This record gives sequence, C-alpha cells and structure tokens, in this order.
Amino acid sequence: MNLPVMLYDDRCLMCRRFARAVNALAGGRLTIIGHYSDEGRRIRQSVLDEDATEMFWVLRGRAAYGGRAALLPLLYSILTAKKGLGMSSDGQPCLDGCSVFLRSYSLLRRSRRIAFDAPRRSV
Repeated sequence: MNLPVMLYDDRCLMCRRFARAVNALAGGRLTIIGHYSDEGRRIRQSVLDEDATEMFWVLRGRAAYGGRAALLPLLYSILTAKKGLGMSSDGQPCLDGCSVFLRSYSLLRRSRRIAFDAPRRSV
C-alpha cells in the first residue's frame, strides 16, 4: 500500500466529523475511507481484525496504526500526502450515541500497530 489511507467509523456522527476535519486539513489529498464501505470492509478483512471498528486507523507503508498510535502517522500523512482520493462514505446513518466522552476515552485508552506484508527475517 503506497498511499496513506485513513479508516474511520462512518456510522458514527462524531467520527464522521473527525474525518471531515482531517480531510479539510489534508486538502483532500489523503485517502479517507469508512469502515463500513465496500473498500473499508475489504481492507479490514485483508489487513486488520474484527476489533478494527473500535478505533480509527492509518495505513502507511507496511503497517497499520490504530487509535492513539495513529495520531503521529496521521499528522505526518496530513502534511505529506500529495495525491489521495479524499473522503468517501456510504452515507449510512449514525447508529450509536456517538458520545464525545466515550470516543475520546476510547482514543486515549486504545492503541495498536499491525505490521503487514513485512519481509520475513531469515535466521
């Protein structure tokens, strides 16, 4: 995966607002995809796991960063992205309460990094 991609919960109003703010800061040069879109499902199934929808993710190079661990890669992506696809969503309605406090707590509490397509080390 060459271009940085941000995955976000497109069924959460708060998360959509966050994604729109990131899209505006990146000037539409970052690819931003909803977890529940067709492309988001494909990425989750091939790279992430079933708990992936609990946080936003930034996929850069050969790793996926989720939650708190994604903040620095996201900032770097915003500053350096040159030709992303902008923000896409399937337009699904908000399905949960989208509490600001719960989402903020979740961001601070959760942090993950998943390496993918990493070259195998020979011993």
